[in-house]
Amino acid sequence: MRRFLILVSLFFGCQRGPAPLPVVETTIGQVQDAIISGATTCRMVVRAHLDRIEAYEDRINAITVLNPRALETADSIDAALAAGDAPGPLFCVPMLVKDNFDTHDMVTTGGSIALRDNVPPDDAFMVRRIREAGAVIVAKTNMAEWAFSPRESVSSSFDTTRNAYALDRVPAGSSGGTASGVAASFAVIGLGSDTGNSIRGPSSHLALVGIRSTIGLTSRDGVIPLSFDRDIAGPMGRTVEDVARVFDVVAGYDPADPYTELGRDRREPDYTAFLDPAGLRGARLGVLTALSVGEDADTAIVRIFGEAVADLRRMGAEVVDVDLDIAAELERPNMFCRRFRYDMWVYLRSLGDRAPMTDVMSVLETGAFHPSAQGGLRSFGQGPLDAHPSQWDPPCPDYAQNEGRQAYLAAVEDAMDEAVVEALIYPSWLNPPAHIDRGREEYAGDNSQRVAPATGMPAITVPMGFSYGTLPAGLQILGRPYSEGLLLRLAYAYEQGTHHRRPPEGFPELVGR
Repeated sequence: MRRFLILVSLFFGCQRGPAPLPVVETTIGQVQDAIISGATTCRMVVRAHLDRIEAYEDRINAITVLNPRALETADSIDAALAAGDAPGPLFCVPMLVKDNFDTHDMVTTGGSIALRDNVPPDDAFMVRRIREAGAVIVAKTNMAEWAFSPRESVSSSFDTTRNAYALDRVPAGSSGGTASGVAASFAVIGLGSDTGNSIRGPSSHLALVGIRSTIGLTSRDGVIPLSFDRDIAGPMGRTVEDVARVFDVVAGYDPADPYTELGRDRREPDYTAFLDPAGLRGARLGVLTALSVGEDADTAIVRIFGEAVADLRRMGAEVVDVDLDIAAELERPNMFCRRFRYDMWVYLRSLGDRAPMTDVMSVLETGAFHPSAQGGLRSFGQGPLDAHPSQWDPPCPDYAQNEGRQAYLAAVEDAMDEAVVEALIYPSWLNPPAHIDRGREEYAGDNSQRVAPATGMPAITVPMGFSYGTLPAGLQILGRPYSEGLLLRLAYAYEQGTHHRRPPEGFPELVGR
């Protein structure tokens, strides 16, 4: 806060009336307070973020398309405020949206050149929610093609995204564009999606906070699917508070997503109410030992995680070890259903007459894919086109009816009950970001894949420091179903007690614009 006030004084000087706002690391609260006080305007805030994209985008290639109506939306917000209208909870929050979220006014490619002209007929549920809350989408972001890769964010539609902290490193996948863009302050916060890793992995590699909700608490309607029984969408931001503010807007029941019937009436009234800086006092946490060490674990990450455990104890938590054979649990049947072809058939039908194809596997014949996606298309695109996976032979049932996944969930909860812990902790990655030219070869230590996706449990990653001086590392906290409030409380207390996040070098404030 002191740094922000100093920057404001430097920018505003002795001027009277609105002036541009410093936006590097600026939070939702700071943006909104400055607008309400008259120190700046929504147009100036949005313009400042668009200027940053223009100045720095060629360094990281995070952006796919700009929102041509971003400034028009900002002007409407300024006019509404001047008229005395009550602002929405996300009024004038510049946001980035991953390129697999439907937007009725911008192209949505899912990272594939086969959808380069796809402008959906309406917005995804979460996109509609943030717009209704007053957010301004400034741009959409690059991703791994069809969200296949947890390793890197390479698409045939918009090429390769780089890690803002180290341009020779990957941002992970598949939400790498949102992660690098938010880290470089191209927007205040963004939306990503996570089938196995893709919110938490990139967030960890870019010193961000990213949350994957309980399956059923949040809608995936209008998000290009990879595996609908695992997919989750949600916010990725620089602070826990910002993530909680957006999560509070996007979580909840959606009749267009049948899975949210599972979580109907399970959301908290206000997720920001859990943000307690003393929230670790008296907490009992379990180190999931199977995900905290390993043959491939980088010693620098292991050391940082050890320091994180010490910090948690210093802030009042009791931390114990919890043993669970994760490898054995993942050998249960139907842990991953390769239903991409069917789920894409459902999605493409939602586009109506605008759909460029009916079967996503046709891209193999047309050659409309990046070479790195060919393996994913052949691997994930199995099964019949128009039969629900529960009707396959052998069947692959949906999450709630999947005996193997429900047994895995029960095993994790039993281990937590036996250890009497509220949540489990482990490094989000056991390795630093891979070099961008060796993203596949150096892919290792991706812990986000191991528990939350199969069990449906919620998890959040929060910055826990930097390895080798500049490479971000994340602490992951996993909780019981519908414990998102608890996870936000624990992550917020840890964040406030450590303040590990710092902006990447090479993206300074644009003074004088």
